[in-house]
Amino acid sequence: MAALDGLPPLREVIQRHGLDARKALGQNFLLDLNLTQKVARTAGALEDVTVFEVGPGPGGLTRAILALGAKKVIAVERDERCLPALAEIADHYPRRLEVIEGDALKTDFEAMATGGPIKIIANLPYNVGTQLLVNWLLPKTWPPFWQSLTLMFQKEVGKRIVASEDDDHYGRLGVLTGWRTNARMAFDIPPQAFTPPPKVTSTVVHLTPNENPIPCSVGNLEKVTQAAFGQRRKMLRQSLKPIGGESLLMKAGIDPARRAETLSVEEFCRLANSL
Repeated sequence: MAALDGLPPLREVIQRHGLDARKALGQNFLLDLNLTQKVARTAGALEDVTVFEVGPGPGGLTRAILALGAKKVIAVERDERCLPALAEIADHYPRRLEVIEGDALKTDFEAMATGGPIKIIANLPYNVGTQLLVNWLLPKTWPPFWQSLTLMFQKEVGKRIVASEDDDHYGRLGVLTGWRTNARMAFDIPPQAFTPPPKVTSTVVHLTPNENPIPCSVGNLEKVTQAAFGQRRKMLRQSLKPIGGESLLMKAGIDPARRAETLSVEEFCRLANSL
């Protein structure tokens, strides 16, 4: 990668700028530049695409995305220590990298989505990754402002994202992603690829929008899944008692003796539409 883009190795960048990864910020820097390219390639063709990135850190993935031809990268970074390292990348790729210092959870990505196709590619900080995904699954309008999401998570979270009914990992997150996207786990990344090494294996998940999800109120679907999976070992007649219980289930044509993890996304949508 250093030979490809002419920039210094990441270890040198980290040492020069004193970028020790901080646990409070959920930081684990991916230094293997072959892997950062593999992550970026998972998103497909990047020419004429604007890429949103969260938590670029010293910029390993940022460099891969730019080297593979992205028209522009808009990177949101909370850690001001990383800004000088990212500025060096911006100088190397004039007018193609914009760095926003701020909290991704408070960033209006949809408002920035102007001027062509958008893809989101990120090694997400562990402590905010799931919430960011939910935010991107529930934008103001659908189809969404993004063409695809290529995101890195702890492997256990990745399993929850792609899970469907009768899977031990199936829950509210699996219902939401199954309702609105086609999601797959692309490949795993071992702990030793990161600095510092996390205690868990990571995985890259690729999601594309379902253009025509089942019509359903987001608020109602969240209520139903929260109640159902809040007491997932109980029969639905009991877990859904606070929002209608047996009468709601009968209205939706669902056996009250079933449990949450046996219901398909379509059945959860029926419940939500019956509220």
